[in-house]
Amino acid sequence: MSTQHNEQSKTVGRQMAALLAGLYDRSQTTFALADAQKITGLSLPLASSLLHKAARRGLVSRLKPGVFVIVPPELGSTKEYAGDPYLTATKLAGNAPLFISHASAMEIHRMVTQPQLVVFASSSKRVRSRVLHGTEFRFVFVRPEQYFGTVKHWVTKQEAVEISDLERTVIDGLRQPEYCGGVTEVAKGLWMRHKDINVTRLVDYALRLGIGAVIRRLGYLLELYQLAPENELARLRNELTDTYLLLDPLLPKEGTHLRRWRIQLNVIPEELETIRTT
Repeated sequence: MSTQHNEQSKTVGRQMAALLAGLYDRSQTTFALADAQKITGLSLPLASSLLHKAARRGLVSRLKPGVFVIVPPELGSTKEYAGDPYLTATKLAGNAPLFISHASAMEIHRMVTQPQLVVFASSSKRVRSRVLHGTEFRFVFVRPEQYFGTVKHWVTKQEAVEISDLERTVIDGLRQPEYCGGVTEVAKGLWMRHKDINVTRLVDYALRLGIGAVIRRLGYLLELYQLAPENELARLRNELTDTYLLLDPLLPKEGTHLRRWRIQLNVIPEELETIRTT
């Protein structure tokens, strides 16, 4: 009985069929009320009513007021669907400039071994973090002058999102390890992609950001993994102040102090060394 009911609830009327066809022609899965108006030629109230009914029947899922995503037919009777998480993050931010960052960017750049459960994005406007259909979207604020080092990532043939490039992803991880699973995870990602990373750009980004903890952590890891020539390490070392900072702020304040990088090694070097052999 229930399957019959589900099939009926997912049947598509003429106007809805025209809208879906129009969206598929544009290779667009996430869309706004204005898109629906444009494709169907309906007035705002009629287009709104059409989408309201479509959402009730599980043909589309509402992401936020005026923004929807097509629910793939293969999901059966599911009505809650958040769409592609990266596109959804962009839609949730509205007009705020945004790039996919931290652990999510690490996943796109193949710098992780575990699937990521939270979607991280950085924006130069304050965007409220939220949970949508079981997926957590965490928005990290960056000051406008810290918004750099991004590239386009194509999600579908027609739709792209901005993501942090390889080097910026490493820098963000060293700046906020709590959004990447800790410094050891960032070190793993750095090592997994070290052949593709531009070390000069990495150092440029760290100096441009001008955050002491990032400069120390980066210098230490580049030296440990022998990834940078002496002149690049010197550029970082020249910026050090006398203060000692933790290698991993998520771990207890213990371990030896390494004077060369003004850093307290609260992750044992052997643990970071083993990353190169795995």
